[in-house]
Amino acid sequence: MADKHHHYEVRVTWTGNTGSGTAGYRAFERAHDVEAAGRPVLKGSADAAFRGDPARWNPEDQLVSALSECHMLSYLSLAPSAGVNVVAYTDTATGTMTTHRDASGEFDEVVLHPVVTVAEQGMAETARRLHEKAHEVCFIARSVNFPVRNEPEIRVAESE
Repeated sequence: MADKHHHYEVRVTWTGNTGSGTAGYRAFERAHDVEAAGRPVLKGSADAAFRGDPARWNPEDQLVSALSECHMLSYLSLAPSAGVNVVAYTDTATGTMTTHRDASGEFDEVVLHPVVTVAEQGMAETARRLHEKAHEVCFIARSVNFPVRNEPEIRVAESE
């Protein structure tokens, strides 16, 4: 089968002009809207550490979220053919970023902590191994230049 190409388009609009544009570092808000056709507007800002609004999503949170979501969706799509019936899935993903004196920075790593509940005990070991395959096929994890680690916990519904 030939490779397929997929296109994604979002519009990011800065909404933080308080009247004087970027006349000074403290003169403007980092507020912005992220829009994509047919979807609710995502209210964004910088991280609070960078003069952003902590009530809005920031790009760093979105990157960690994208990695967590992609892993989950990859995992769930692989589960049926592996004979794993997932009945619940949650993840508390964490990311570590380093900033430098020159105002640059990068993520050092993201760690996913998925808690997967399967229907039966006999599925538990396959469910654990399936995280490796999900990581291999996750589009977002394959696209970043820092480690994305998985520390899964597998639970069995019948024993809860």
